[in-house]
Formats: sequence, C-alpha cells, structure tokens
Amino acid sequence: MQYRPLAILAGLFFGTNAAGQVALPSLFADNMILQQRSSPAIWGKAAAGATVKVVPSWNKKTYTAVAAKDSTWKLFMDTPAAGGPYTIAISSGKQQRVLKNILLGEVWLCSGQSNMEMPVRGATNQPVLHANDILMDGDDPEIRLFKVERTASSTSQYDCNGTWHESSGQVLRYFSAAGYLYARLLHNKLKVPVGMIAAYWGGTKIQPWMPHESLEAFGIPVPDTASGPNGPRRSAAWLYQGMIAPLAGFGIRGFLWYQGEANINEPALYRELLPAMVKGWRQQWKDSSLAFYYVQLAPYAYNGEDSLSSAYLREAQLQSLRSITNSGMAVTLDVGERTCIHPADKYTVAKRLAWLALNKTYGFKGVSCDGPVYASHTVKDGKMLLLFKNAENGITSYYKPVTSFEIAGADKKFYPAQALITKEKGITVWSDKVKEPVAVRYGFRNWVQGELYSNEGLPLSSFRTDNW
Repeated sequence: MQYRPLAILAGLFFGTNAAGQVALPSLFADNMILQQRSSPAIWGKAAAGATVKVVPSWNKKTYTAVAAKDSTWKLFMDTPAAGGPYTIAISSGKQQRVLKNILLGEVWLCSGQSNMEMPVRGATNQPVLHANDILMDGDDPEIRLFKVERTASSTSQYDCNGTWHESSGQVLRYFSAAGYLYARLLHNKLKVPVGMIAAYWGGTKIQPWMPHESLEAFGIPVPDTASGPNGPRRSAAWLYQGMIAPLAGFGIRGFLWYQGEANINEPALYRELLPAMVKGWRQQWKDSSLAFYYVQLAPYAYNGEDSLSSAYLREAQLQSLRSITNSGMAVTLDVGERTCIHPADKYTVAKRLAWLALNKTYGFKGVSCDGPVYASHTVKDGKMLLLFKNAENGITSYYKPVTSFEIAGADKKFYPAQALITKEKGITVWSDKVKEPVAVRYGFRNWVQGELYSNEGLPLSSFRTDNW
C-alpha cells in the first residue's frame, strides 16, 4: 500500500507557487483531453489577487480569473466539437505556461476495486484474456490515459499524482484493461478522441470512495486517523478524499464503476450506499445528469460455491438500478471464474459497458444495452410462467439446456427445476417435487454460469421471486 504524507504531496505540486508562478494540478498538463461541446473548468494557484489569463488555441478567446486570498483560481472555457491537437496558454503577469498536444473529445472516469484496477498485463498467475493482442494494438494517440496514484487521505485533497499519456502498449501494461477496452470501443464507434481517468484500488469497500456528506446519513463516521488492518485505504471517505476529490469538477461525460466484491457480506447496506455514492459524486461535479454505468459482480466461489453471499450482493446491485437515474448495469453472470475472483475476460465487460454508453449517452438506439429483467409470474397446473422486461424479441439459451433454476413451495425448500423457453417470450419452470410452486430462483448462488440471454445477446441477471 502506498500512502504519502500530505505535506510531501503539497510540496511536490505547489513548491514553485511562492515565486509567483502559476501552478496547475496534475490533471491540467500536456497530452490531456477535455470534454468536447461543453464548458469544462480549469483551475490552479497563483499569487493572491493576481489575474490569470487562459487562452485556448481552438477559439483564441481570453478567459480570466482572479486568484483568491488562498491563492486558488478557477474558470470555465467553451469547447467546440472534438478535434486537436491544440494548445492552452496560461499566464499571470510575466509568467506564462503553455500546455501542448491537447485534444477535445469524450472523457470518462473509471473507478472501483481490483477488477477495475486489473491492468492489461494481468496479475501474478491471473491473466487478462488476449493481453498481448491488446498491447500490440494499443498504440493510439487519440486515446489518452490518466491514472491517479493510490492515495488515502484524512482530509479532502486539492491535487493528486498522475500523468496524461497517449495510449501505447507500454502504458497499457499498467492501466485498467476494462477501462482501456471501453475507451477503444467508444473511439472506434464515435470516431472522436477518448480520455480515461482511472482512480481505483484493489480490495476496497464502497465506503472509502464516498464523500463525507454521503456517509453522514448512514451514521458512518469518517476517522481522523487510521492504522492496523482497517488502515487508510479501508477508512470511510479516505479514498474519495485522496483520489476522487482532486478530480471533482473536471469535465467528464460520466462514471464507470466496477466494485462490490469487498461488500458481499452487507448487501442490504450496499443497496443504499451505491445510490448515495452516485448522488454524492454528481453533487461534487455539480451535474446531476452525469452517466453512471457499473458492472454487476461476476460469479466466483467466494466462501463456498453454493453459498448465497454474492448472489445477495448481485441482487442489491440490480435493485439499485431503480434508485439511480441515468444509469445502467453490465451483467457478467456468464463470464465469471470458479476459482479466481478476477475474471480473465475484460473485453466482454468493457463491451457491455460500451453498449450502455452508446445507447443511453450517445443515442445509438439500435444498439441494445439492457439485459432481460424479471417482471412477473403466474402459476398454473403446478408450473410457473416467468415474464421479463427488455426481452421484446424473446429469451434464448442458444439451444443449450437450462439448468440454473430452482423452485420451491410454501415450505421454502428449493429443488432443481426444469425450464422451457415459451412462445410467450417467457420461461416456464417446474419440478415434480413441487406440486404447488411459490417461488423461483435463477443463478442464485456464488458460483453459476449464466445460461439465458435476450436475442441480442445480453445476459439475464441472477434473480429470485421471493424475499425469504
């Protein structure tokens, strides 16, 4: 774990400010990408009372701000359609700095724990599928990548440590595979530059990523100090304060979130925390319309293949969709690994996230993005007929047997069930051991391999009709 003292961080970035030079956070640098067709902010530090001028080459307009008593300044520029490279000249008095090789395009922030963090090179004995092919094709100057260095902080930070890079095989070895592949898919479809800002840390719960204000409603305290097994990266709000707060306000189109493994033992709480985190982040960006697309947990044995702990967490993630506006969830029930918590197939994850963005954010309505969701059921002659939303063209198993259903009567004892896809675009489920069915579950185990999809190839999430 890397944990830098705050005084050292301050010295790294602002030590030259005493001489009157304009100082910029690490986000504003050569090779960066700014959100197109918007009014993104730019900020920094200068001598108190000094006038700062910013002149971008795309419109040659002069934008000005006056540094406050604490030496901070901030202003907003107008950006046209995607393009570049451009320059941005920033000056105060006789001091001037020119940022070079700037692009305008689509910018996204990806965050979460180890499955989002997993770099293209993989981890020890844990590969990313087709890693070398990804690296071979990874050189693209129109994809820009910024990775926030791991930093946990007891107070909200003004800056972070990171560098903008043009995409290359060398850079990608240590960058999020899911994040990069998402960027590549968007770039190929939209034909505009794409930037990915990455802020992630393996093994972390959702609580450290939440703003202090979002945690107050749940009575979750934010500690002033942290040590021992529940150290800085596991302390409530500390990752938000160290890694997200420095980004707040930077022009983006939306967020990608891949996390939840560390919260499998508190699904009911997670069901409330996830929407609260999204609301908190949007408030910090002062934009309630920012997209939020997230990944549902993939199956894995966890504390036993037949245990239900991660199934309850997947259920909480599914239920959260109803509470988060402008959101979508990528189901991964079919791409898990029985013996590894880090599925190798990050391309499928990225593709399903990209489908969400293309349909919901960029208006490609011909691209389906939401998988089937249980809607209702009826019982007749000892069989249960299940109907689904987002399945206008029906359900398919690609002609393979369906084995992941269980059915129970009033005694709450579940038995393996037979299943038949019906002409009603639903599924009939039954078992000879249950004469009067009351409840059905699909894929409701830690380890399962998803079997059912919409005709467009979007998987059905695990679900249950009961609340036992």
